[in-house]
Amino acid sequence: MNDTAHALSTSRTLWDLLVRRADRTPDRPALLQDGRSVSFGALRDRAERTAAGLYGMGVRPGTVVAWQLPTRVETAVLSFALARLGAVQTPLIPFLREREVGFALRESRAEYLAVPGVWRGFDHTEMARRLGAKGVFEAYEDLPDGDPAVLPPPPAQGTEVRWIYWTSGTTSEPKGVLHTDRSLIAGGSCLAHALRPTAGDVGSIAFPYAHIGGPDYMVMLLLYGFPAVLVEQFALPEALTVYRRHGVTLAGGSTAFYSMFLTEQRKQPDSPLLPALRLLAGGGAPKPPEVYRAVVREMGVQLTHGYGMTEVPMITMGAPDDTPENLATTEGRPPEGMEVRIVDGEVRLRGEAVCRGYLDPAQTAEAFDEEGFLRTGDLGHLTDSGHLVLTGRLKDVIIRKGENISAKEIEDLLHQHPAVGDAAVIGLPDAERGERVCAVVEQAPGAGALTLEAMTSYLRAEGLSVHKLPEQLEVVDALPRGETLRKVLKYKLRERYSGTVK
Repeated sequence: MNDTAHALSTSRTLWDLLVRRADRTPDRPALLQDGRSVSFGALRDRAERTAAGLYGMGVRPGTVVAWQLPTRVETAVLSFALARLGAVQTPLIPFLREREVGFALRESRAEYLAVPGVWRGFDHTEMARRLGAKGVFEAYEDLPDGDPAVLPPPPAQGTEVRWIYWTSGTTSEPKGVLHTDRSLIAGGSCLAHALRPTAGDVGSIAFPYAHIGGPDYMVMLLLYGFPAVLVEQFALPEALTVYRRHGVTLAGGSTAFYSMFLTEQRKQPDSPLLPALRLLAGGGAPKPPEVYRAVVREMGVQLTHGYGMTEVPMITMGAPDDTPENLATTEGRPPEGMEVRIVDGEVRLRGEAVCRGYLDPAQTAEAFDEEGFLRTGDLGHLTDSGHLVLTGRLKDVIIRKGENISAKEIEDLLHQHPAVGDAAVIGLPDAERGERVCAVVEQAPGAGALTLEAMTSYLRAEGLSVHKLPEQLEVVDALPRGETLRKVLKYKLRERYSGTVK
């Protein structure tokens, strides 16, 4: 991290960080979208006017404001306006519907809700009314406006809880994750330290800004003073045009994004997909080693993958100068200030980027051990060089006849099979074995039909132990995925196939 970025990383609050960046480089572009270029100075000024408009509506320091908005300039402006006021904001992914949104509004006791109106054919304003939400206002194009002279001083400290993020909530209700400005700045600083961007880079935010990765990425922009292209609805090949127009040098999001870029690259293998691109980076889901190797080999760019979660936006990250083996097989190293401890195979964390707990005190008590380390539920180990290797989730360990089997180990091998486009391995209830191993596979385009016999023969040849071989194969057109970072939803696969016996 250069001297300027390091100095800015000591900012006490997110608003302070924006002001300090705007003072240093007011005319440098910050956000690029739909032909618009918003400079750091303009972002600060517009956020302050929006803060004044919100203040006129009754928003005060500590007021809980929920917002369910897509990735747009206006969303970033509104979020910084709330940070200027010292309000408590609870971002909601735009794809969430009544159950999740209603739960979040009730649990957070939100007094206001910002929505996009009708977006992608769905009327968010009407949903808010059905839910009986308070203080509903639309913030897609027009934002509240006012005279900044009416505003109280900005918050002086960044250690108070001012953010409530939500875990994805699969088989149970979502958890409200409590963050401070300082924990978000720490997470973004970790990301920037690993990726080592420069002021000449052009980034991209192609995932929902309401995801914990939103402030993570924005902090990196503020630290290094480079812009990002905002993509409201990411799809390929449509997004390629805007990426090329702005000369995007940093792209990514998650493993699913890497695979999408690879699919497009393979349509014209002799021509660079994005000529200016130098680095794909992301996290949020496991990265099979073969995906790393394919990106480097076929796209001619570096790929660095990291490990984070809603509770800790950045834990480890691969660095561009790591060895190819470490970039392929590990999640990178933790930055200074992030303590990683392995207890009975589980990854536990302590540091400034770790959340302050959950809205429910009982969940907080359960999540942290007696020394203040967060129990992640992830399994892994540290190498001699300090790199973290993830081997799966506690709930992803398949126990077959008393033997523990790692789903990730099998998945990594399947990703190397030429007939496999993507794969998820799950454990299914079995009266005789306890659990049986089931592989659910998306086939690669043009590949011949994959059979259970052919798959197990391949896995045997790759050296997989016999007791780990899948006993069931399901071939699907598409694996079920979340709408944020396109993570495979294994719980849906378990629900779908738990009653099947092959």
